[in-house]
Amino acid sequence: MFPYPEQYRLAAPPLMTSLMVFWALLSQPVFNDASPFALYPLFLLFPIVILTHGYLIWHAQGLTRLDQVFYGLVHIPLAFVVWTFTIMHVNGNAFS
Repeated sequence: MFPYPEQYRLAAPPLMTSLMVFWALLSQPVFNDASPFALYPLFLLFPIVILTHGYLIWHAQGLTRLDQVFYGLVHIPLAFVVWTFTIMHVNGNAFS
């Protein structure tokens, strides 16, 4: 169906991380500080990134499974940092 399905699967976690950034940048001016409508999608996106990496590891074959593990070990901490800062951005001055 797709010409390159493996590349689409590999791009899913970074695309979700970039979706976090775009959601934070677009929702913060629209909603109030610490709005649940702005925060709850962010709370869901990071676990989805982790599950997507688990899916990539599970469906890899042979030595590419080790590559997927290293890909997850590099991307998950970076996504956690991005996730933390997007939550801080959406919260604004709500905690101060």
